[in-house]
Parts: sequence; structure tokens; C-alpha cells
Amino acid sequence: MNQGSKVFDDIGRLMNDAAGVADGVRREVETAFRSQMERIVADLDLVSREDFEVLREIVEVQGEEIASLKKELSALRTRKKSSSK
Repeated sequence: MNQGSKVFDDIGRLMNDAAGVADGVRREVETAFRSQMERIVADLDLVSREDFEVLREIVEVQGEEIASLKKELSALRTRKKSSSK
């Protein structure tokens, strides 16, 4: 019975070692994949989320200003037409 227990202990140790190696390989593949993706993204010269949000806010404010200026211009044109008659 002692011999059978030793065999199971050895099998258990081998399985633990194999699981450790598999985990190491998984981490290595993830790291390599992440590095490759970061390189690809850097080559694409993409805008960061923070920069995009800042620009979106600026465009929103400018859109509101343009709408306001259009209203003012329309009112001035209306006044000019009514005063020239």
C-alpha cells in the first residue's frame, strides 16, 4: 500500500508541476500578445480617450457658440431688412 501511495504522490507532484508550467506559458503568451498589441496601437497613432473627450467637449461648446452666432446674425439681417424698407 505504501508503494501505491508513493506512485499517487509522484503523479500528484507531476500534475502540479505541469499546471505550474502551463500557467507560466499562459502568462508568457499573454505578455507577448499584449506587447504586440501595444506596438500595433502605437503604430496606428490613435488618439487617447482623454484627448478625445477633451476635443468632444470643445466641439460641443463651439457648436453652441455657432448656433448662438447664427441666431444673432439672423436677427441683425432681419433688423437690416426692416430698417431699409
